Amino acid sequence: MKPITGRQVLIFTVGAFGIIVAVNITLAVKAVRTFPGLEVANSYVASQEFDKARAAQLALGWNVTADYRPGVLEVAFTYDDGRPADVASLTALVGWATSTRDDFVPEFTKAGGVFTAPATMEPGNWNIRLKALAPDGTEFKQRVVLFVDPALHG
Repeated sequence: MKPITGRQVLIFTVGAFGIIVAVNITLAVKAVRTFPGLEVANSYVASQEFDKARAAQLALGWNVTADYRPGVLEVAFTYDDGRPADVASLTALVGWATSTRDDFVPEFTKAGGVFTAPATMEPGNWNIRLKALAPDGTEFKQRVVLFVDPALHG
């Protein structure tokens, strides 16, 4: 067995640290590319309005559920007693929990307190960022987590 030389130690050390640096750079680039961005432009201003908006939203008494069956996304608004909520309009951004790659804005149609839209969603964890308006103009915002079951895609 030959003795280890200084050159071999240098090559091993540079190679090992090179791999570590390359992996870190790769992970950092992927993290930055998949970050969806800011929630609000100015967090201080948003915090000043938060309690007022939250109280108005809670006063509506709305409950939200979301469901997906192949080809159809359904969002239902109800009151605590199960009656359909009176929702004037709804917009939403639907996307993966960890990426903006497949984000889409569904075109909802309304029937009672239920909004439906055509959608193609792969199995996995999705977020629905809802913005609804009550007839009196009160804004309702909520992020609804929806898990699309792989069994739906048989």
